[in-house]
Amino acid sequence: MRSLMIFGVALASFAQPPCDEAHKGQFDFWIGEWNVYDTAGTLVGTNSIQPMFEGCVLQENWEGASGSKGSSFNFYNSKDAVWEQFWVWQNGTTLHLQGGLNEGSMVLSGETTGKEGRILVNRITWTPNPDGSVRQHWEVSKDAGATFTSVFDGLYKKKS
Repeated sequence: MRSLMIFGVALASFAQPPCDEAHKGQFDFWIGEWNVYDTAGTLVGTNSIQPMFEGCVLQENWEGASGSKGSSFNFYNSKDAVWEQFWVWQNGTTLHLQGGLNEGSMVLSGETTGKEGRILVNRITWTPNPDGSVRQHWEVSKDAGATFTSVFDGLYKKKS
C-alpha cells in the first residue's frame, strides 16, 4: 500500500497542466483525411491529420503519390507563445518550424542547411478556404528571408 501511495505521488509530480485552451483549436481546420492536389489538379498525395492528447497535439501522416512518406507533430508551445511543427521524412531528414496564426492562416517558418551548406529559410502557410479545403504553400528563401521561391503549392480536399 505504501509503495502504491509513493507511486501516486511520483506520478502527480510528472503531471502536466492541460494545453493552452485559448490556442489549441487554432489549427483544427487542418484536421481530417485529405487528398492533396498540386496547382494543375494532379493528386500528389494523401495526408491524415489527427488530434492527440485531448486535441492539444495534431499528428500528421503524409504519403506522397511518388512514394515519399513523412510525419509531423504540431502543438502550441505556451512557454514560448508559438505554434511548433516537428517534421521527419522517411529518410530521417527533419524540419522544425515555429510561428502562429496570422489573419486566419497558420504561418510557420524555420531554418535548415541546404546541400551547399547555405542556410535556407522555410516558410509554410496553411489557409482554410470557405469550401472546407485548405491551401498549403511552402516557400524557401536562400537570402535570409529577403525573397522566397515557391516549392510546393497544394490544395487539400477532404476524402469522401
